[in-house]
Amino acid sequence: MSSHTTPMPEHTHLFREAAEAASAVTRQLELNAEPIRQAVITLKAYQPRAVVTCARGSSDHAATYAKYLIESQLGLITASAAPSISSVYRVPQKLEQTLFIAISQSGKSPDLLTNVERAKAAGALTLALVNVEDSPLAQSADIVLPLCAGSEVSVAATKSYIGSLTAMVQLVAAWSGNTALTKALHELPSALEQAWQCDWQTAVDALKGVNNLFVIGRGMGFGIAQEAALKLKETCGLHAEAFSAAEVRHGPMALVGDQFPILAFAQKDETQEDTLQLVQDFRARGARVMLATPSAEHADNLPVAASPDAILTPILTVQSFYRMVNALAIARGYNPDEPPFLRKVTETV
Repeated sequence: MSSHTTPMPEHTHLFREAAEAASAVTRQLELNAEPIRQAVITLKAYQPRAVVTCARGSSDHAATYAKYLIESQLGLITASAAPSISSVYRVPQKLEQTLFIAISQSGKSPDLLTNVERAKAAGALTLALVNVEDSPLAQSADIVLPLCAGSEVSVAATKSYIGSLTAMVQLVAAWSGNTALTKALHELPSALEQAWQCDWQTAVDALKGVNNLFVIGRGMGFGIAQEAALKLKETCGLHAEAFSAAEVRHGPMALVGDQFPILAFAQKDETQEDTLQLVQDFRARGARVMLATPSAEHADNLPVAASPDAILTPILTVQSFYRMVNALAIARGYNPDEPPFLRKVTETV
């Protein structure tokens, strides 16, 4: 438990910054319209055969979302780079006709900078999603898409994470010519405001006294499950593990028994049926499952704001989660703005 004084929930930096996500996304959609148009021209001329992402922490979870988004909308295989291959092992990679995407809030981490420089030398087209627009990463990349999240003081990233997701959606929607997704994206800020008001108090009550839990998602929702597990660790002192609804069946499910806590996310797409079946299996074992879904068919379900497109549902889900995890941290006696042993900018090599 944190030794620092625990603030009121609405007085934390995490709360205030997460609450700004809707206005940040509105700003981002407007300011990035022309950079996105120019980026699409460059990408179509370059014609990448594959995409590689490079990030750490919350940004890497945004990269997971980007993987499912790019592969489902563009058919381009997308893989996550191991940053140490270039920055520590210094092994040259073969990256011709590859789009190399680096995602960072600060744009300062040495390993990301090294990877972008080496990717360019290896023939890749480099793209940076970065919140600090005058950062070294922004100066190094061929294409820069600002997150436009504004100042973020909380160690636990919130609005910059959401900005990373929406920047990728804006880019991929324009690149793929998905006008319906572009239209839905412009309706997202109002939906984010609704998501911020969703009541997840039942999750706070259920998780206040536990020590371990699984966080489950699939497809577009898997990166959000990863992000939620990280936030539960760093702000609440909880041992949370994220699993795909498919992968959890390959071993980890053996741990699930009576009253085992599970936080599950489901969006209304091709993964929904299997995720809901998994939830039923967990509940049959006596597990305490909190399911965040646009459907409200079970007493334990957590409400999710309506989305004009299922691709955007995970973004709304994580916004509601941020408000809940802030309250949960305080209920457990932690100050979510002061996680032990962590700082805002982590510079790895």
